[in-house]
Amino acid sequence: MSTEALAAPDKGIGLLGVLRRRDLLRLIVRKELKVRYRSSILGLLWSYVKPGVQFVIFYFALGIFLGLNKQPNFVIYMFSGIILVNFFSEALGQATRSVVANGALVKKIYLPRELFPVASVWVAVVHFLPQFLILLAACFFFGWTPTFLQLVGAVGAFIMVTMLALGLGLFFAAANVMFRDSENIVDLILMTATWLSPVLYAWYLVRDTLGETFYFFYQLNPMTIAVEVFHTAFWSATAGVRNAPEGARLPENLLSTWLPVGLLISLLILVLGQAVFRRLEGRFAQEL
Repeated sequence: MSTEALAAPDKGIGLLGVLRRRDLLRLIVRKELKVRYRSSILGLLWSYVKPGVQFVIFYFALGIFLGLNKQPNFVIYMFSGIILVNFFSEALGQATRSVVANGALVKKIYLPRELFPVASVWVAVVHFLPQFLILLAACFFFGWTPTFLQLVGAVGAFIMVTMLALGLGLFFAAANVMFRDSENIVDLILMTATWLSPVLYAWYLVRDTLGETFYFFYQLNPMTIAVEVFHTAFWSATAGVRNAPEGARLPENLLSTWLPVGLLISLLILVLGQAVFRRLEGRFAQEL
């Protein structure tokens, strides 16, 4: 009879545990996609339909009725912000519900609980890619010639939003196990996300209307920075904006200062979310 002590599961390594269980992560992502589109006629095409309908509504309501489409290439300006906010909204919303939704699995076996929020973010990435391809096609149609720095900035903005969504997702996923009100709080956050960033309006309207002090704190929102960087990379690089008399009005030091600041804030939120998640995960099976 063996005298070797039984080994405890590798608890307490946080997101590193997800890297060690990449095979499980792939299975969970695949399962989430299959479950979401089970008995669906359009399937993944809903990734095009939903933002398409949202785009048409906003374009007519704001672009035509309120006259915002007088801005050069307003279509690119609006859509580049919408797809980024949609990605954040889906990633955070699904990550918040992920642990509770997989409660039966959490109670039966041990596996890194972070797998569920991370899988939700990956599913959101899958849905983001078709929308991003549409944006690229539209940009090329409008004469898109970005600089290398603008492309690097766009990658940085996407990483920023991913870290932000995952950090908040970990925090609220853990909180949601203890308090189901967390889902409602997240729904309120997501309901205002489109309006707390310059997706459908120009950033300088906030500064000119509410003053420099309010604008400074408004600019500390990583989603605001990410949307502005996407505008820089995709909208301002189109021919109609480059050739416009006033050009693209964008915040100063956006790529040199605000992008690193946004990445740092998102990283801190990710670290905080992971810390809260690890502190509460020992009670998940009991609470569920």
